[in-house]
Amino acid sequence: MAALGWLTPRRRSATARSVLAGEASAEAARKSSQELEEQQALEQPAQEPEFPVVGDDKAAAFFDLDNTVMQGAAIFHFGRGLYKRKFFQRRELTRFAWQQAWFRLAGVEDPEHMQDARDSALSIVKGHRVSELMSIGEEIYDEYMAERIWPGTRALAQAHLDAGQKVWLVTAAPVEIATVIARRLGLTGALGTVAESIGGVYTGKLVGEPLHGPAKAEAVRALASAEALDLGRCAAYSDSHNDIPMLSLVGHPYAINPDAKLRKYAREREWRLRDYRTGRKAAKVGIPAAAGVGALAGGTAAAIALHRRRR
Repeated sequence: MAALGWLTPRRRSATARSVLAGEASAEAARKSSQELEEQQALEQPAQEPEFPVVGDDKAAAFFDLDNTVMQGAAIFHFGRGLYKRKFFQRRELTRFAWQQAWFRLAGVEDPEHMQDARDSALSIVKGHRVSELMSIGEEIYDEYMAERIWPGTRALAQAHLDAGQKVWLVTAAPVEIATVIARRLGLTGALGTVAESIGGVYTGKLVGEPLHGPAKAEAVRALASAEALDLGRCAAYSDSHNDIPMLSLVGHPYAINPDAKLRKYAREREWRLRDYRTGRKAAKVGIPAAAGVGALAGGTAAAIALHRRRR
């Protein structure tokens, strides 16, 4: 058996050098493992924090209406319904038709067009009761607006509602129209342009000015103060560069179906973008997904709504 002694490992006591080697090896293993974990973490895409935050009652969401929640302009669709109900005659068709066509094709708001539309709408409703227009608005929503709601934007609004937050429309459209749309979508309410009424009857004048551009930001600021909201935790959504004041007011601005100026502005500031339109041309000029010959024809018909009633 002695001859086989070389097969039996000899026990050797650890020397200082072997202890050093062992410790160095363990430290190297630990360090390499840590480096590997760090590298894997860098390679994995960063996960965005949960938003909207469930249960955050200091946050709310503010949505522009035209071309953000709804394809086209609400006032045009409303006017189309009024024309159907013979609130005014079929005149000056060409002028109003190309205004609506411009809005649908360019996806932007022309101040002169919108001012003309507002003046026409005010002259049309003058002398009518507010309750009458609200009732008609319910019918017009079903006829012309319901099918023009962007599903993607609707889902964003629902996410805020599901998180327990209030959701408001903010639009230059008459507040009565906006309120009908907000209620039908299950939203909290609406901020809109206020037309003067006395004794429940429209006078044909506005209270202040249209809720447009900076006025929207002021309305959101005032509502946030009244509701004790933290604007830094709120979100705002719009398609138009005209709403940059409102978008800049909140901590979570979103560009939805953005026009060229807003897209550029949003990218420079790394705002989130969502585009629910389809097709190459839509991405360039903002044609709604349902656009084309049929939609343009619909826009022309809708433009009739803005005619001034000739007595």
